[in-house]
Amino acid sequence: MSGSFHPIIFSNGKLSYISQDALNIPPVLSRMYGKNVTSLDLSFNKLYSLDGVENFPNLTELVVDNNEIDDSLILSEMPYLHTLSLNNNKITNLDVLVKKIKLKLPKLQYLSLLGNIACPNELSDTDKDEEDYQRYRYFVLHHLPNLKFLDSRVVNDKEWNEGKTRGQYMNIARPKACYSQTIVEETNENKFNTPLPHKLRDPDDHQGIYSRCVYRYTGKQSEGNRFIKNNDL
Repeated sequence: MSGSFHPIIFSNGKLSYISQDALNIPPVLSRMYGKNVTSLDLSFNKLYSLDGVENFPNLTELVVDNNEIDDSLILSEMPYLHTLSLNNNKITNLDVLVKKIKLKLPKLQYLSLLGNIACPNELSDTDKDEEDYQRYRYFVLHHLPNLKFLDSRVVNDKEWNEGKTRGQYMNIARPKACYSQTIVEETNENKFNTPLPHKLRDPDDHQGIYSRCVYRYTGKQSEGNRFIKNNDL
């Protein structure tokens, strides 16, 4: 790591604290920046909880990719949050997670869960296929109908309607614990899923691609944790 690298980067409401092996959100971040932060990136740490995020009351974007967050996650109320990225964590129980999000994040429109067992695609479970993944999308949209973007894809009208009418019956069974651990180890070894925006934008400005995609990230700076831009479509 270069000697010029500073662990805390803050600019225009965006705060980054990445690749520090942090087990929790350092209180110094909220003391120094607190209400001034609208976008918080805590990727590539060892966070097992989001305790302390309530001290950033104006958050609209939260990125916690590549951490240790699991089903014990407790979400604080974040009334303005429209973007949440939880890629490459240890979440297995989709039903519990979406209910927490529905209760605590009323404005959420962009959610990414790639690389978690709860997201049943080939990145997290080699036994799952596109049909399993589509059922997962219907289930999430049934509980979170305000979503415009889920993982690497824009939510289309057909998905929204299917989720509304039948999504509650489409939850995918979780794999056994021993199998889940094996999959997590295999998928987290070399792959990083990073579909968040290059910079914080208005909610209506997000776009995505309509196909399965894997984003490989070779560095630890999470500027790559972004949604696809409009001109990439």
